[in-house]
Amino acid sequence: MKHLPTGAALVAGVVGQPIRQSLSPFLHTAWLRHMGLNGVYAPFAPADDHAFERLILSCRTNGIKGLNITAPFKELALKLADTSTDLARRCGSANLLTFDEDGSVHAHSTDGHGLIQAFHLQAPECDLTAGAVTLLGAGGASRAVVAALLDKGCRDVRIVNRTVARAEEIVFAFKEGVSAYALSDIDRAFAGSVAVINAASGGPLPLFDALDASATAMDMTYRPLKTNWLQAAEARGLTTVDGLMMLIEQARPSFAAFYGQAPDADFDVRGLALEFLGETK
Repeated sequence: MKHLPTGAALVAGVVGQPIRQSLSPFLHTAWLRHMGLNGVYAPFAPADDHAFERLILSCRTNGIKGLNITAPFKELALKLADTSTDLARRCGSANLLTFDEDGSVHAHSTDGHGLIQAFHLQAPECDLTAGAVTLLGAGGASRAVVAALLDKGCRDVRIVNRTVARAEEIVFAFKEGVSAYALSDIDRAFAGSVAVINAASGGPLPLFDALDASATAMDMTYRPLKTNWLQAAEARGLTTVDGLMMLIEQARPSFAAFYGQAPDADFDVRGLALEFLGETK
C-alpha cells in the first residue's frame, strides 16, 4: 500500500482526443511511484473545443497543477493561457499548461526540447547545425520542431508537405532559415541533409537514396516503435531516433513543473515503457 495518493496529492494530467493511446499517464505514474511522491496523473478527453475550454476554466479553480496538451488542442491551449513563454508563442501552440493558485494559466512548449534531447541521446554524432535538416509534415508539431532546430543553431530547415501552402505558412511564421518543398521534390530536400524527421502520418514511404550514409532519420511516432520509416532508414544503414525517446524527454520538464521535482535520471522509464508496449530494447 506504499506510495498510494492521499487527499493532499498533487494532480496533473494529459488532454487530447482521442487520448486512450497516450503513453503519458504510464510515464508520469511510473516516475511518481518510483520517487514515492504523493501525486496523480490522469487522462482527459474533451469531446470538442468547447468542452476543452470548459475543462481549462474548471482547472483554474480546482487545484490541478497542470496539464499536458496533445492533438487537437495545442493551438487552442495557447490562446486560452493568460501568459506564455516566447517559445510557445513562436510555436503557435502549447503542449504544457500550468495553473497558479490565483487561477492564472501559463502556456509552455516542451516538444522541441524533447526532440533535441532524443537526438542527443540516440544520435550523439549527429550535428544538427552541420547541414540541412528536413522535416516531413506541416502539422501542429512541425512548428515546435522548427523553433527548436533554429534555437539549436540550424540555419537550413526544409519542410516537405503534400500541400505546399501549409509548409509555406510555417516558412512565413519563421521567415529566415526555413524553406518549403513539395512531396514530389523530396529528393532535392533530402540532398545535403544531416537529419530527416518524419512528423507526418500516413502517406507513401520515401526512398533515402538522396541522403548521405552519415545522416540520421527520426520518426516522431512511437506506436509502433520501429515504424516503416525507421525500418527503411535502418535498411539504408542510417542512424535512427525514435518517437518514444522524444516523448520521454518532453515529459521530463512537465513532470518537474507539476510535482516540483525532476524525474530520477537513473530510473529506466524507457525500459518499462518498452515492456508495456511489447517492444524489445
